[in-house]
Amino acid sequence: MKWSVVAPYFNQDDVANNNWLSNYTSTKSHSFNLIARPTPVPNWHEKSVRYTTRSEWLGHWEHAALALNSDADGIITLFPQLPAAIGLQKIFKHTNKPVVAWTFNIGNYRVGTLRRLLSKISLNHIDCFVVHSKQEIDIYSEWLNLPRSRFKFVPFPSPDIEVTFEEERESPFIAALGSAHRDFSCLFDVVEQLNLPTVVASSKSVLENFTIPAQVSTPFGISRDDCRKISQQARINIVPLQAKDDVTAAGHVTVIEAMLMGRAVIVTDAYGMSDYVKHGETGWLVPPGSMESMKEAIELLWNDEELRNRLGQNAQSYARQTFSFQGVASSLEKVLDDVTGLATRA
Repeated sequence: MKWSVVAPYFNQDDVANNNWLSNYTSTKSHSFNLIARPTPVPNWHEKSVRYTTRSEWLGHWEHAALALNSDADGIITLFPQLPAAIGLQKIFKHTNKPVVAWTFNIGNYRVGTLRRLLSKISLNHIDCFVVHSKQEIDIYSEWLNLPRSRFKFVPFPSPDIEVTFEEERESPFIAALGSAHRDFSCLFDVVEQLNLPTVVASSKSVLENFTIPAQVSTPFGISRDDCRKISQQARINIVPLQAKDDVTAAGHVTVIEAMLMGRAVIVTDAYGMSDYVKHGETGWLVPPGSMESMKEAIELLWNDEELRNRLGQNAQSYARQTFSFQGVASSLEKVLDDVTGLATRA
């Protein structure tokens, strides 16, 4: 079966190099045609507003039309705007082309009545939603009034990361990377109590309202490679999260990358993190908002080198097997077989 694949960030280089999971599939039952976006989409981190503008929706609509009007038998989309646009166009064109909405995450799902109604109308015509945490199945199924069977959990994929730095032993420190929905209030209180050196690589806008403890350094404007160096050299990596009822995901990429680099990681058990971290085996989970649990976890891992090493080694092995492009591409094949009925006929 031939699939058109559309993502907001696809450019001509991505298309020419088949730069997506389809590059890692081994199936002969499916072929893939990546379609570049006609007009560039703004980088999310550089946008002045955190919602999809009218001009961006027009771009999504045009991109969706290219996929729907192609000679492909089915469509794979990434992120939520494209499946919403394609769902509406399917109504107008009276077509039953199957659509798989990969990486379906709408961030904040508590929106106005009109937006929810339009979402329910358009997304009712999507055949399968691939989400990256099991809790999202319940959230979106209820929100869209769709059967849970239309939603599939597949872990978020990541390329492997070369480890080029060792743990800093002469001046050990804790690392906390990332910005979205981080519970820095809890982390700062704990490291101040424990008097442990900590490096927080986050954005100025997130940290500007905090009083930074003397134990914490906050390098700004550093590169992705700099962040990975900090993560690899840290004695412990921590991803402290605020559990918010209206938020569906945060911190997963940071956790996966720390695991791929073989680091012992402490993570707040929110946003489906238990789907990625096995407590006491591949990392350490702490309850949301619990300073005492965070403090106990940091003290334990800081002082137990054998435990840190075991968690880090287990995490790296598990992440390479579970979150690799090859492993997730295999899940892609199974999803497409299921949608097209090949699994039933096999």
